[in-house]
Amino acid sequence: MPWLTADEHQEAVEAARDIVLRRLDRAPAPRAALADLLERKKVAPHVAEEVLDRLESVGLVDDAAYAAALARARFVEKGAARRAIADELRRKGLGERAISAALAQISGDDEAGAALVLARKKLRATRGLDPVVRKRRALAALGRKGYSQGVAFSAIERALAEESREA
Repeated sequence: MPWLTADEHQEAVEAARDIVLRRLDRAPAPRAALADLLERKKVAPHVAEEVLDRLESVGLVDDAAYAAALARARFVEKGAARRAIADELRRKGLGERAISAALAQISGDDEAGAALVLARKKLRATRGLDPVVRKRRALAALGRKGYSQGVAFSAIERALAEESREA
């Protein structure tokens, strides 16, 4: 019965789907990363597109949800600034619409508060050093997390003012 046997195209689609589903079993991934995976596995582009479109239509591949979850995790767990998070999302191949929606979760006040927490921590660790060195190290730490110079300076000044009131 020839109509019951899978043709070459259907077998290729099933193989590609299995590759993607095995990858998604480990952790969520953006569509671009899955497309790269299929390309590395030498899956034909039209087959990869078909598989990814199908998985996206059923909700297994959702770039917006992936971007939102990653943005929350990086902000809460690592204290990363919106700029650093946006850069990471771009490197992962996410579109600007998904990135904007994900970053909308983090307000300017949230970011300023996180910068203040990080500034307090760094200044506490450098107590006893020259004030210029302390400021430089705190500024560098905030810069590495992606905070703008203005946000970083403001957070450091607030943390130093709190520290001087406590003394």
